[in-house]
Amino acid sequence: MKVAIYGQYYQNSTEPIIRDIFVFFNNNGVEMVIEANFLKMLYEKQLVKKEYKTFDSYKELDLSFDMMISIGGDGTILRAATLVRDSGIPMLGINAGRLGFLASVQKDNIAQFLQFVIDRNYTVSKRTLLSLECDPPNDSISDINFAMNEITVSRKDTTSMITIDTLLNGEFLNSYWADGLIIATPTGSTGYSMSCGGPILTPDVKSLVITPIAPHNLTARPLVIPDETEIRLKVSGREEQYLVSLDSRIASIKNESTLTIRKTPFPINMVEIPHETFLKTLRNKLLWGEDKRN
Repeated sequence: MKVAIYGQYYQNSTEPIIRDIFVFFNNNGVEMVIEANFLKMLYEKQLVKKEYKTFDSYKELDLSFDMMISIGGDGTILRAATLVRDSGIPMLGINAGRLGFLASVQKDNIAQFLQFVIDRNYTVSKRTLLSLECDPPNDSISDINFAMNEITVSRKDTTSMITIDTLLNGEFLNSYWADGLIIATPTGSTGYSMSCGGPILTPDVKSLVITPIAPHNLTARPLVIPDETEIRLKVSGREEQYLVSLDSRIASIKNESTLTIRKTPFPINMVEIPHETFLKTLRNKLLWGEDKRN
């Protein structure tokens, strides 16, 4: 078995997690290929001494890999997705952060869950991605122009609202007067969109959520649409530029540019370990249905 290992940072609480992963895979003869910057950091912290093969680009990840292991929080998984791209390599998140909604493997159960990986006792959940095109083109988003959680437009250098003209499949929907607008996937529906009052979608729902950020209109509510819908946005405001974020990546866009958002032709394959279901995660991480009477 061959796995890619990716991480972004090191904290003292992460050390036993990393050691457990490396010891388990080495004892079970799993070939590990480590992201170059992450391995450099592990060497500096003297967490590993053995030499490992490395990768530093998505171009080096091919179907010879059985899995990508992401060590960190949900943000680490979102960055790992930019490396996996359309390769089809399944991703498994090991939670070394706080909430870890996407990172389903907890530090207390690493050996047990990694045994499921060795035994190939897992399922794959296909997660929708969103792609973004900008007219005129913007170099900041020309390469990694997709998002796993959400694409968001928001005001930049002003406290004033922006106006977001929104069309669905060419038909005018609304002009949102707001601080911004979130276009979320089912995966992203438990993130920024939920914080702004959007609904939670289960990962297998073939829908997207349009959620306004602080709209100055009582009738502007989150809207669920089919994921095959083409969304076109044109933003205007008092400043010359506004912000567009694709998950954690941010770019400045000129006013009156046209943004076109579509579902990508490829999904991200997320590994689901037995008994660690989406509904269980809702209950445990978001306290879904928490009630002292239950």
